[in-house]
Amino acid sequence: MNPLRKHFDPDTSLPIELVLRSTKNLQSELPDHLHDWYEIIYVHSGAGTFFINHTFYEMQAGDLYLIPGNTIHRTLPHSDEPITSSAMFFSGQYVQTTAIGKDAYSFLRCFDMAKTGRNYRIELLPAERNRIESIIDEMNKELLLRQPGYSQAVLLLLQTVLLHTNRKMNPGEPKQQLGGSRPGWLQSALNYIDAHLVESLSLSALAARAAVSPSYFSRMFKQMTGLNVTEYIIAKRIMHAKELLGDTDYTVAEIASQCGFESLPHFYRMFKKVAGSTPAHYKRVDDRTR
Repeated sequence: MNPLRKHFDPDTSLPIELVLRSTKNLQSELPDHLHDWYEIIYVHSGAGTFFINHTFYEMQAGDLYLIPGNTIHRTLPHSDEPITSSAMFFSGQYVQTTAIGKDAYSFLRCFDMAKTGRNYRIELLPAERNRIESIIDEMNKELLLRQPGYSQAVLLLLQTVLLHTNRKMNPGEPKQQLGGSRPGWLQSALNYIDAHLVESLSLSALAARAAVSPSYFSRMFKQMTGLNVTEYIIAKRIMHAKELLGDTDYTVAEIASQCGFESLPHFYRMFKKVAGSTPAHYKRVDDRTR
């Protein structure tokens, strides 16, 4: 399995990357990827399916998607309506929680709410669409001209986007849509994998739960998620391991066991393939950036 991560330079003085009005079709779309930076995607036009974590969304113009770091995601544009979108990638340390007086404010709260509520999509009203498009254009202008104070200007523009997004967030029911060509058993299988990562998860057992043949299960799973079943399960387990490495004091061996790996050497090999570093190195880097 090749690494799924998208690479960013962690040492850059301006830890943000803007991809402006990129058009994707079925031929140009990249496979699934995950990365430690946060990502905001705004859809200008087109239609398609967006797979985030283990939820499918029908994309349309005016949608805003919040993708926390360490989250598998993939765009599947419709063949007759290519997706045109803008994306902002940035380090969480770049927009740290700020405090004025006694009030602390987290610009990243919207991502926490999206992850907790498993709802990564926000539908913007016309006035909100105009505002976000204007801010994206202004951010791009600052990055191109690089006038004195441009890095501060880019940060302020990004914080403005996050401020409005936090105010817009509604922790209500996820707006996942299971229409189209996606079988209902696929969503159930994704939910089951997410809830049973520590257990043995074989293709044959998952196919039996879905009441379909293993070959059909495998074909549809790869078609809709971009990964085969084994790759997906390993990626999800490594994502969980990264969270435990950053948030707990468990040993590497304990984390490997809690994430469903039967042997420590196998855990080390898979972690290096997916995350690009050893568990110990990842934990050291995470500790330095917190």
